[in-house]
Amino acid sequence: MKIICIGRNYTDHIAELQNEKPTEPVIFLKPDSAVLLKKQPFFIPPFSDDIHYEVELLVRINKIGKHIQKKFAHKYYDEVGLGIDFTARDLQKKLKEKGLPWEKAKGFDGSAVIGEKWLPKSHFQDLNDVGFGLKKNGEIVQQGRTSHMLWKIDEIIEYISQYFTLKIGDVIFTGTPAGVGRVAINDELSGFIEDQQIFSIQVK
Repeated sequence: MKIICIGRNYTDHIAELQNEKPTEPVIFLKPDSAVLLKKQPFFIPPFSDDIHYEVELLVRINKIGKHIQKKFAHKYYDEVGLGIDFTARDLQKKLKEKGLPWEKAKGFDGSAVIGEKWLPKSHFQDLNDVGFGLKKNGEIVQQGRTSHMLWKIDEIIEYISQYFTLKIGDVIFTGTPAGVGRVAINDELSGFIEDQQIFSIQVK
């Protein structure tokens, strides 16, 4: 199982981090050891003083595929979920300044929250217009809609599969909207798709 993440897929998030708007999807990977274990808190790692939450809609692949055309991409998943791409922003900044890969800032243990609840595609009228968000200590800090994605889900699958064979159980993080921010010890983070809560975790 691999975790494939899309960076810079929402214009408002690109602007808040003062990044350049990409001309094609930005891809990075997290190892399977990055998955936060079920019912476990997220522990702030000792190597960072600036861990940020990034809530993202997830897609779980349900069959093997390579060079998947956009028009067939919908056949490769039947559920969507929600997660957090935890990012060591201070470490990422240093790596970016040196032109180095982001893995240490993005792929550390526990950095991938994958909500236990997955929703069938049939639950939604239009997957290209789904609302989702994140609450920190009961207050909404991030809200997004898939209609604001630069690249929609099926386009992402088409693009990724040019480079990586997609296998059953692979999870795609489709990008985060604006509102990312720092976490602190004792924060409680809860994510929701439309009006359904998908996960809730504690920060330690």
